[in-house]
Amino acid sequence: MKTEGNVFTRFLQRKNIVFSAKRYGIDALGAMAQGLFASLLIGTIIATLGEQAGIPFLVTAGGYAKAVSGPAMAISIGYALQAPQLVLFSLLAVGQAANELGGAGGPLAVLVVTIFAAESGKAISKETKIDILATPLVTILVGTILSVWWAPSIGAAASSVGQLIMWATDLQPFFMGIFVSVIVGIALTLPISSAAICAALGLTGLAGGAAVAGCCAQMIGFAVMSFPENGFGGLISQGLGTSMLQMGNIVKNPRIWIPPTLASAITGPIATCVFALKMNGPAVSSGMGTCGLVGQIGVYTGWLADMESGLRTGITSMDWVGLILICFVLPALLSVLFCRILKKAGWIKENDLKLS
Repeated sequence: MKTEGNVFTRFLQRKNIVFSAKRYGIDALGAMAQGLFASLLIGTIIATLGEQAGIPFLVTAGGYAKAVSGPAMAISIGYALQAPQLVLFSLLAVGQAANELGGAGGPLAVLVVTIFAAESGKAISKETKIDILATPLVTILVGTILSVWWAPSIGAAASSVGQLIMWATDLQPFFMGIFVSVIVGIALTLPISSAAICAALGLTGLAGGAAVAGCCAQMIGFAVMSFPENGFGGLISQGLGTSMLQMGNIVKNPRIWIPPTLASAITGPIATCVFALKMNGPAVSSGMGTCGLVGQIGVYTGWLADMESGLRTGITSMDWVGLILICFVLPALLSVLFCRILKKAGWIKENDLKLS
């Protein structure tokens, strides 16, 4: 038994199959978000620009990008799992099947099914003399069988959880505004993907607005309060990039995480209770914050969609005021205020926020 176990372990090592929370819960999940960004999200932005500017070609181009979101997520996950080329290319069909059968919870179905299909393909890769046939055959069959078997249930479960969160936020906007804002904001700064989580749960509406608030509080908060140490480079890289850059500093001094997190606990309920900020654009935008201004563009596309469906008559000045305050002004002011308080208390010291 011990010998057989050693043989199996060596086989997994040779095939670069690593069963770990990091590879599946961080690497694969983060890659899925990138695939979603490079298809559905950017396609929505391009199509919206085309509609607003009256350029039909952009609308068409955006439609093509949105149509391949399933394959884009699958191939991104396969790349993160370091799948060989034949496996990687075969995952296109797997992603399409899982995303389509998963319905509203398609992204989570794609994640789960693609992991199994990719690892199965890696296991068989280059093990036979007919690798050109065997590898894609195993990858696609495993992926499509699991898609038919699992994807509808996974999608329904993810959608149900998302619907529950959105229902609870509509029912208790103050407390859920705090909860969603803080949790999604923390997920954004951690080396996991808040965008993928929001996409998997289909988090939109008022809950999506709270998620946007939390992400913006982390990104703008860290960007502004670390400006003395990092200058304009740090301001842009964190404010328009990601607050994940501060993870190394957070490990050294977790207290630096307090100011933006407290800010998110304040901006979340303001977003839900005062401005009724809703994310009715793509769910993935709820977890993007100010990264490339994707969160704000998502809110705007949601406003346009509501106007087209008759849910709103227009975009008011208060809508813009709320968006600017929640996404930029309040996160900056509150984070700096809390940071100064903690510096006076000796909890945050000079260069604790400096990026290496």
